[in-house]
Amino acid sequence: MTQYLAKRLASSLVTLVGLVVIVFFVTHVLPGDAAAIRLGPNATEADVEALRDEFGLDDPMTEQFSSYIGQSARLDLGTSIDSGQPIRNELFKRLPATVELAGAAVLIGAVVGIPLGTLAALRRGGIIDAFARVIAVLGSSVALFWLGLLLTFVFYFKLGWLPGPIDRLPLGTTAPPHTTGLYTVDSLLAGDLATFGQAVRALALPAVTLGFAATAPVLKMVRSSMIGALESPYVRTARSLGVAENQVVRQDAFRNALLPVITVLGITTGYLIGGNIIVEFVFTWPGIGSYAYNALQKSDLEALQGFVIVVGALYIALNLVIDVCYALADPRIRLAGGSEQ
Repeated sequence: MTQYLAKRLASSLVTLVGLVVIVFFVTHVLPGDAAAIRLGPNATEADVEALRDEFGLDDPMTEQFSSYIGQSARLDLGTSIDSGQPIRNELFKRLPATVELAGAAVLIGAVVGIPLGTLAALRRGGIIDAFARVIAVLGSSVALFWLGLLLTFVFYFKLGWLPGPIDRLPLGTTAPPHTTGLYTVDSLLAGDLATFGQAVRALALPAVTLGFAATAPVLKMVRSSMIGALESPYVRTARSLGVAENQVVRQDAFRNALLPVITVLGITTGYLIGGNIIVEFVFTWPGIGSYAYNALQKSDLEALQGFVIVVGALYIALNLVIDVCYALADPRIRLAGGSEQ
């Protein structure tokens, strides 16, 4: 197990270094002059040159790259051209909001997708299976900005059941004492059930919007894995020996079918952390997605670099966790991984 973890950790570090290098060169070939855009059309050439000199935008590419690698090694993501604040501080301040939203969406995807996918596999060709396939298709194809606007129109403007898309808490609600940065968790830790309820209400619409998209891959993977498990030799053998059907489904088919779902949940979590920019923008959610959107609008290359690196690092970490979970669930994986030459 130690050898397996060492190899996976080394592979993750190499991937992270490659990501840092690629991000630098990709962001430096984007069109537009970041300094000129930051200062606006009325800026003088002297002002633009001064800003370029301040942020090293006129330095040779090799010097910029060398400085960038050195900063990355110190976990220094640079300074935002737009706000003038350290990018690392701004991203880490916003990261809990994104993690809370993505976590709630993945929870919705798992709670809906796993049982619905299981029932669809057990009732193939029936009404439940048809309904599950419709949900999977819609979850994969519906535009999230349209779904978010629709939910806001129905549950905020028409029914008034949920707060509008303004922030992580309704107006007039004080944030709980900071512990994790997750308002739902912090309010529970503080024993403040009123704030917890308000945080859940504010989280509901964006979480359901993202959760609808998260449900589709989980549902499809569970259905496919369950069908494969139910048709496997060990399940047929258990049935031929007279094992109760509930026990066969629960202990033999379901447990083995869940192994691929670990991968899907991890990948989906990474996607929702880095790919929920539109949803955060629609709901004015103060996460790293909305930060990246603003940086893109203002050609803030430093901020975009920091965003991509943080999201990439989280994605790599999630894949490492997936590998560990797989190895713990199936000893054959860690034995094979540890014996590779």
